[in-house]
Amino acid sequence: MPGHLGITHNDYYFDDTVWFDAHRRVIEEFPEAILFPSWWAEIGMAAEPSAMGVRIRFWPHQTPSEERVPFRLEDLAELTAPDPTSDGFCPLILRRYATMKQRIFDAGYTMPVVAARGPLCTASFFRGVTPFLMDLMDEPDASKRLLDICTDLTINWLKAQAAAIGPCVEGILVLDDIVGMIGPDDYEEFAHPYLKRICDAFPADWVKVYHNDAGVEACLERLPDTGFDALNWGKQTDIARAAARLGGRMTLMGNVAPLDIGVRGTPDEVEAATLDVLRRADGHPLILSVGGGVSPGMPAANIRAMAKALDAFLAERVG
Repeated sequence: MPGHLGITHNDYYFDDTVWFDAHRRVIEEFPEAILFPSWWAEIGMAAEPSAMGVRIRFWPHQTPSEERVPFRLEDLAELTAPDPTSDGFCPLILRRYATMKQRIFDAGYTMPVVAARGPLCTASFFRGVTPFLMDLMDEPDASKRLLDICTDLTINWLKAQAAAIGPCVEGILVLDDIVGMIGPDDYEEFAHPYLKRICDAFPADWVKVYHNDAGVEACLERLPDTGFDALNWGKQTDIARAAARLGGRMTLMGNVAPLDIGVRGTPDEVEAATLDVLRRADGHPLILSVGGGVSPGMPAANIRAMAKALDAFLAERVG
């Protein structure tokens, strides 16, 4: 949003009025699209890592960067469990939701979904991606203790946001790309139980969406058993293959290539790629999106080209 609207990231993150106006402007500019997860008080990817003690650096024209603080796994017992109501940037986000929600409601909008980083993602910010992946092999028991801490943070953070917003919340979005960097056996040991614990912590009738655009080949058939209803996945797995392997057990959200097509393609190329995705879904439950999410620099014309392709596809099916 900041790049598209010509505002700085810091103003978007820390100025309530700028944040509200940014969402409103995008919603009004693209009435044919659904903004997901709606009014998201996001500070880059800083909320969960900051609650774990990770150093966050801010820049005016790009998302924040994170620098892990050196930490020995053998000292985990001394690590205080993070509390999203008091730690890091989480309280600032909760305050934004609490103070801005009535303005959002008064403008005719709702806030149905809360979002959080998943446990492997948060652990990788805390340890570093490569060290964390090595931990899984070299220190599996300690890694599981860290994942327990991060899973509790994910659950508590989602619940704190839902409490701040109120009863209109009826869904969660969990983002964890690190799951896509491990194999099937490691998924069963280090990912599946923790993702399932998150889903089990929320009402059965809530919508649960899982984002992983790093890769889903190793876990695709198992993901529905976590309790997630929808998968927002990347371009690596063809939609026809994903649909065949899921067999209707999970709604797909995607997967027009976000950079090669969404950012770098022409509107005609976007329209053609979108039609290809829609046709190759072959009736599998699908929420049309780019694979993973809109990337910075995607032209407005390309977003509209996706909507145009959807209209053409629906007309084709009716005809």
